[in-house]
Amino acid sequence: MPQSKTIDYQNVNLKGTIQVPGDKSISHRSIMFGAIAKGTTTVSGFLLGEDCLSTIDCFRKLGVKIEVDGTNVTIQSAGIEAWEEPKEILYTGNSGTTTRLMLGILSGTSLHTVMTGDASIGKRPMRRVADPLRLMGAKISGRADGQYTPLAIQGTTLKAIDYTMPVASAQVKSAILFAGLRAQGTTIVREQEVSRDHTERMLKQFGGSITVDGGVVSIEGGQQLTGTHVNVPGDISSAAFFLVAGAIVPNSEITLENVGVNPTRSGIIDVFENMGAQLSVHIDDENAHEPTATLKIQTSQLKATTIEGDMIPRLIDEIPILALLATQAEGKTVIRNAEELKVKETDRITAVVTELKKLGAKIEATDDGMIIEGPTKLHGGSLKSYGDHRIGMMAAVAGLITDSPVELDDADCIAVSYPSFFEHVNELIHK
Repeated sequence: MPQSKTIDYQNVNLKGTIQVPGDKSISHRSIMFGAIAKGTTTVSGFLLGEDCLSTIDCFRKLGVKIEVDGTNVTIQSAGIEAWEEPKEILYTGNSGTTTRLMLGILSGTSLHTVMTGDASIGKRPMRRVADPLRLMGAKISGRADGQYTPLAIQGTTLKAIDYTMPVASAQVKSAILFAGLRAQGTTIVREQEVSRDHTERMLKQFGGSITVDGGVVSIEGGQQLTGTHVNVPGDISSAAFFLVAGAIVPNSEITLENVGVNPTRSGIIDVFENMGAQLSVHIDDENAHEPTATLKIQTSQLKATTIEGDMIPRLIDEIPILALLATQAEGKTVIRNAEELKVKETDRITAVVTELKKLGAKIEATDDGMIIEGPTKLHGGSLKSYGDHRIGMMAAVAGLITDSPVELDDADCIAVSYPSFFEHVNELIHK
């Protein structure tokens, strides 16, 4: 039964240093590539969130040996051709990444598999992945012609395609690239706006070959990958909640160590700079497979900004918490070109606007985003998470600046990406 939580943090400030959990996108892919590759793969800094554990569970059902020791994971695989046909349905929980990328991976095997997820996954569109995979010869069936789970995949021989992405989506791109690894010929994916590139980077780590030229990605089929070591940096999407908290809670100063700052994910840093936040960025190793940095944020006088265009794919998951940030900025902040928010764990445009309005925010939804006027003093109230971890964390951070407590329903959903979230909040609080 989902548990509600009272967020009662009035008149506090935040001070200290934390390390946010491992990047969710990279954690997922480390398991996927480790299972596809031959040999032993070790992973450090793995995110022990529910979504990533769903990915591990799926590959265990395929016969891949995976051991978890804290945030260290060891994957032993004889390669994708040694996988076993699962006796059970592959359950992906709340994870859209698991569901969509597995479609691409499983389509090129010799196995018959069935995937399903929780109620939220059952509402999320899957044909955006199934349709291009079908162009490659994939045999995918499901509700509404493969639009919704459960989905059945009959693995088969795939052929390469040249595909132009209608929307910027790293999940769709990655599913096609995974399928392209098993396809005959060279698969090409063309992006109008570059989405996160963790799949392309990690493929090289495992000894694969891929060509990236601007928004055009090409991959040759038939490649054999070899097990390796993957170091997972801290998730910038998780760090975003503490960056915003540090900027809007009075007399605060927070340091976040080992945060991934991949250029395709670091749009939030640009937004903070545009809004005049007191944020310092110290790059640890820009030559690493995934660059990391130490981020320090202090309470800031913020000014409104516009977030749009090619910035959106670089911060799509951070928009809910950026909307809260905008309520404390001077002027009118406009977010547009963010239609993709409607097909996340929930319709995040509607959810963000509905919940922040309950606290007194001056915020309005548009067809592709929202408009926020600030600065506005926020009040307490009862908020819904919609079972969406990012809406839940946004509500919790809002409770740090409201004049009375916030009651949050289903706070447990935050464990999907940040199981230690409230522990870290309590570590930083000073009264």
